[in-house]
Amino acid sequence: MLHPKKVGTLPVKGSDEQKQTNEIGMFTALLDAIEIKGKLITADALLTQRRLAVYLVQRGAHYHFTAKGNQTKLQSDIALLFEGRAVPALVEVSPPDHGRIETRRIWCSEALKGYLDFPHVGQVFLIEREVFHKKSGKQSLEIAVGLTSQSKAQASAEQVLAANRGHWTIENRCHYVIDWNFDEDRSRIRTGYGPENVTRLRRFAIGVLTLFSDGKTSIAEKMSRLNRNTRLVFDYLRMTKNSTRQAAA
Repeated sequence: MLHPKKVGTLPVKGSDEQKQTNEIGMFTALLDAIEIKGKLITADALLTQRRLAVYLVQRGAHYHFTAKGNQTKLQSDIALLFEGRAVPALVEVSPPDHGRIETRRIWCSEALKGYLDFPHVGQVFLIEREVFHKKSGKQSLEIAVGLTSQSKAQASAEQVLAANRGHWTIENRCHYVIDWNFDEDRSRIRTGYGPENVTRLRRFAIGVLTLFSDGKTSIAEKMSRLNRNTRLVFDYLRMTKNSTRQAAA
């Protein structure tokens, strides 16, 4: 899954197109170092860009993108297709969790494959996410549209929904850790490229902590142990002669 900058950080100087180009350049450089053939790459709306789609398909991967305000024509075209939608391709209801019941519905279509001004479209989709809060009795409804290079033969409605849900599960978990453990929303770094650069460093730190996680210790606990203990950090990263992975466990 590809992460652009955290939503809510202040923009850097320059146009939207410049920021998008920088994001794509960074992630393609990252992907250059790994094998992605046969993989499905999911990304936020900021990275729903033609150049990235071409790059992924040329390397033998598939994309799963969300269409939002930065691609208004793309978003409106997909939404128009599903106006007056009838029976969904799939309905998925999650068991009650934290006092809420979540219902997800998905519609998929290959009708826009030759119409959309976007490369390698296999199918488009619309997802409704309805949440019922048992305690308050309130309901909320979110609608998202997107597209993927996978055709219906390559990805069923169930698989498309699972890919979308998996992306946002990881994204939300990462945002929660950043907000709760790094208190990013109260950060006073507000000028130039500072907000973007610092949030990338935080994401990198979370990645490292997760990579060597034993599944028993939380990110917060690991951060507490490593805080202001330079030697333990070096041991954790296996940067010293006698370091072991268990040093920070």
